[in-house]
Amino acid sequence: MKLGVITDGISRDFEHALKVMKEFDLEYAELQFLWDKEVGDLDADQRKKALALIKDYDVKVSCISRHVFGNLPMASEVGDEAHSTHMAGLQRVIDMAHEFDVGMVRIMSGKKEMILWGYNGAEKWNVANGAWDSLVRLVEPAIRLAEKEDVQLVVETGNGNMINSAYTACKLIDDLGTDRLKVLWDSANACFCHETMYPDAYETMKGGYLGHVHIKDVQVNTPQATLEVREMCKGQLADQFQPAADAMRADGYDGVISLESVYHPGNGNFEDGFRACIGKFKEIFG
Repeated sequence: MKLGVITDGISRDFEHALKVMKEFDLEYAELQFLWDKEVGDLDADQRKKALALIKDYDVKVSCISRHVFGNLPMASEVGDEAHSTHMAGLQRVIDMAHEFDVGMVRIMSGKKEMILWGYNGAEKWNVANGAWDSLVRLVEPAIRLAEKEDVQLVVETGNGNMINSAYTACKLIDDLGTDRLKVLWDSANACFCHETMYPDAYETMKGGYLGHVHIKDVQVNTPQATLEVREMCKGQLADQFQPAADAMRADGYDGVISLESVYHPGNGNFEDGFRACIGKFKEIFG
């Protein structure tokens, strides 16, 4: 399958990250932070330098991954200052995607409300009534922009975001009635809401929902509000990676799988974490 890495998980020094990628024969670079800036904030000289490095190191860019809508409150309204700021950021990364000849752009999904639906009393006392409808309304202009600009958006299953599972991601796509939005499946993030990577989440996304994949391993303790990133195959996804990879192969998944290198072995060095995880990542998903 098509393998890559989110480059700043190795280093924000973009050229160094590319050198390490090539050392392990990874073909696809996912761009999130380069040097001192998030994608969409790079100046013209930095974009020119990044493009030259991509050509020099002969890699492809899989996705332009800014945290669009990442911290947007559900009390926001379309066109207000907060929403407009995120939409302006989305326009900048779409412009960057065109410049870099990349067809895929990531969005996030606003600040999480815990209980979105409920019954037999919960709908009155526990549900964050209106939050889901607000999310659909706030994301809809991004879909219209993607249609206009001819790009594919992917929404990440993110910690602290309204979309934190494959189920909620697919529901958002259905409620928007669009093929311009697909799931950026981060199964480790979904562990915190207790969604099982395989078979549950994977089966939920069958039928064309899956657009892009992030891989990392974690151990979560929801009651203690604690997350530990672990070396790949030493966390709670250890027994689920292989069947998920086998299913993706069998079903002909043709998107990119990015190693999200956010593990370090206690020394704060994420390149060391990358080197500890890359072997298992390639063995399972390669």
